[in-house]
Amino acid sequence: MSEESLGVQRRRLFWDRASEKLLYLLVISSGLIVLLIAATLYFRSRPVLQMQPLRSLLFSLDWHPSRGSFGFLPFIAGTLWVTCVAMALAIPVCLLTSIYIAEYAPKKFREWINPLIDILAGIPSVVYGIWGVLVIVPFIKEWLAPLFHVSSTGYCVLAGGMVLAVMVFPFIIHLSTEILKAVPQELRDASLALGATKWQTIKNVVMRRAMPGIVAAIVLGISRALGETIAVMMVVGNVARLPKSLFDPAYPLPALIANNYGEMMSIPLYDSALLFASFILLLVVLYFNVVSRMILSGSKWSSYYYG
Repeated sequence: MSEESLGVQRRRLFWDRASEKLLYLLVISSGLIVLLIAATLYFRSRPVLQMQPLRSLLFSLDWHPSRGSFGFLPFIAGTLWVTCVAMALAIPVCLLTSIYIAEYAPKKFREWINPLIDILAGIPSVVYGIWGVLVIVPFIKEWLAPLFHVSSTGYCVLAGGMVLAVMVFPFIIHLSTEILKAVPQELRDASLALGATKWQTIKNVVMRRAMPGIVAAIVLGISRALGETIAVMMVVGNVARLPKSLFDPAYPLPALIANNYGEMMSIPLYDSALLFASFILLLVVLYFNVVSRMILSGSKWSSYYYG
């Protein structure tokens, strides 16, 4: 091999290795951003942690920033209420929709329904909020609440949950559909050959094999729902007290941060308290993402879903 050919080969190997190292650094950097955000929020929230015990911050109902009392329980409870209602409404609809699209729907139907679901995912959050104010809130106030003999303004946990459920529909539907499609066709054929009906095959074979992946998709949907802000903030009522029913107003953590950060910062520790709320939200979202990853990696599903 000539000197010129050896030089070209060395340069090619050098740039190949350099590109590999650069891509590696970029991947590491993107992962470190999460740690950097968490560290920043933690250190900025330390003043309120030093002034008030962690137990008091998490489990106290007393929210009076002007008096130095920062009890986050109403906001944590509001977040859990709205998220649980949203997932209770979304999960059955999403699973049944995914089953139909993956197992029953003809090709032409899938070709036009998938873009519609994509449009749902692309609608801005504020548009969902306006729709909730114009449709969901009056529906609860004038129809649903009187049906249960309850007085409600319509701005309540149920309104936030309904709007949030619609927002997470496309996320869970897409993931669940792809997971169901990834189940090997041989399993369906074997079940049908043994005399099972199509629904029995779906229920006892397809769903059983896909269940870890579907659970992971639902957990990711929960983490997505926890962080939604504008639409929920517009319909949930934003009252800092513990909700006792679906028709009570609530005040989720994202709404608290969006409503107040940048205002009333002259109050001591207020900035630190809101950053602590952000830190709590980040930890909860990270927890659900880790759980979904563990569900997938700890099951046989991961061996063929991730190839």
